[in-house]
Amino acid sequence: MKRLIAFDLDGTLAESKQPIDQATAELLAELLDLLRVAVISGGDWPQFETQVVSRLPSEANLRQLFIMPTTGTKLYRFDEGWQVVYADVFSQEERSRILDALTRAADESGLRETQIWGERVEDRGSQITFSGLGQLAPLDAKTAWDPDFAKRKRLQAALRTTLHDLSVNIGGSTSIDITRHGIDKAYGMRKLAKHAGVPFAEMLFLGDAIYPGGNDNPVREAGIDTIAVRDVAETRTAISAVIACMRP
Repeated sequence: MKRLIAFDLDGTLAESKQPIDQATAELLAELLDLLRVAVISGGDWPQFETQVVSRLPSEANLRQLFIMPTTGTKLYRFDEGWQVVYADVFSQEERSRILDALTRAADESGLRETQIWGERVEDRGSQITFSGLGQLAPLDAKTAWDPDFAKRKRLQAALRTTLHDLSVNIGGSTSIDITRHGIDKAYGMRKLAKHAGVPFAEMLFLGDAIYPGGNDNPVREAGIDTIAVRDVAETRTAISAVIACMRP
């Protein structure tokens, strides 16, 4: 029996950078009445607030919800308002080195784009994220940019040669996430297991990037039961099945 279900965000609970839809929000609220729920992704708190928290029904049991921004290097819990439980952030030296490496690697990998929507590099404190078309790119452009992951795998390989002491993972539809070495979603789930008092055997994880090099794959490699989904519709189907199995 599972006591906690964790979800990736973009591509799993929501389209990239988009709010969860009403059907998904209602299913999450039902799930929160039955067990604990965690959402872990590369975005920072404002993205989670916009995409998930603000979309949940007013009656949702938020005390059952764990919000884990920046690949789990931060944790937020609800206690008469959302509170930061912990946040592991880069030093200024680490930050400068990463930004320099990103600039060089993007140029060397031929990832100069003629049209960009917003900043391509976002400093999230405990994670630095490169978005191929910029943070504000429309969904159709993002979907078409790197469907076979070839561009990001090329950039990932280049970054791993210069940032060998850090973790460099593919995430979202156009992004590369950089964290301290050993900090990936498995790290976040270990922190969550300790904080929530729920062992891996009693967790289930759903994500759309459970494949070699994908930023959800470390969760599977850590030994947590996983369900690979292709899109939000498959996630809703999985949530509905869990609810049906757990209802008294």
